Amino acid sequence: MRPMSPLVTESLERHFTLHRGDLAEDKERFLDEVGPKIRGMAVSHVHVNDALLDRLPKLEIAANFGVGYDTIDAAACGRRGVMVTNTPDVLTDEVADLAVGLLLATVRQIPQVDRYLRQGKWLEKPYPLTGTLRGRKVGILGLGRIGRAIAHRLVAFGLPIAYHGRTKQSDVPYEYFPSLIEMAKACDVLMVVAPGGPETKNIVGREVLQALGSEGVLVNVARGTLVDEDALAAALADGTIQSAGLDVFAEEPKVPDALIRQEHAVLLPHVGSASHHTRNAMGQLVVDNLTSWFQGNGPVTPVAETPWKA
Repeated sequence: MRPMSPLVTESLERHFTLHRGDLAEDKERFLDEVGPKIRGMAVSHVHVNDALLDRLPKLEIAANFGVGYDTIDAAACGRRGVMVTNTPDVLTDEVADLAVGLLLATVRQIPQVDRYLRQGKWLEKPYPLTGTLRGRKVGILGLGRIGRAIAHRLVAFGLPIAYHGRTKQSDVPYEYFPSLIEMAKACDVLMVVAPGGPETKNIVGREVLQALGSEGVLVNVARGTLVDEDALAAALADGTIQSAGLDVFAEEPKVPDALIRQEHAVLLPHVGSASHHTRNAMGQLVVDNLTSWFQGNGPVTPVAETPWKA
């Protein structure tokens, strides 16, 4: 229903009869004509809900391009017997690398320093001193695959790590906080890596930002919906926190003007996994899930809501 990489479309065309909803001028007519025939979908940032599922009565599998699948009502798919898959693991290192780079860029003001030089201001005087990672403690919201990869990298920087999630994990050495606010009080950096969805909407709001404090840095590489953007813009403007590095936003590609105006924030256009290498690996996993399913071998990476029972 939306454009996908040539690797995906060309591979699927070799294996299946592929209907390109992304090329259809009239999406409604397209669904009316081909919806009753569709048995599998390769989807990216498409809302797969009851309304769409009603128009796809023969659908067996929805293969999502991305590890996050909050645009898919996986519970509704499960009730209808529709398998949902995603693309975990293959993007873990890429996103973790970007998260650490975004943290460094935010704390050391790397984009701002670059602009300073390009504008010729270094000829006038040196750039002001910046913040540092030294002496900071990092709290990770969501210690899943990507959260663990980020923690592993930041340990190499000599930074103490804490985490918050639904349950304490017995196989990690990091300090666990059952309360997000308490973790924010104890840390100087809050890395947001939790899944999106109704349960986590605006979980990082005014109280959490206040707990993070005036030296605090927020980095979000998960979903924009986890952060109350109005509260964040206000916290940046009045000094409640020091700075923020964001790769995701609530209504992409729209970014609130109130955030764009914050010179000490670093804003990226959702590029966490956006390398040729990783996007190709993600695309191949979408194809692998669909081909494996229709070969009768089941999905490769089913999501928790639609587990595979061989």
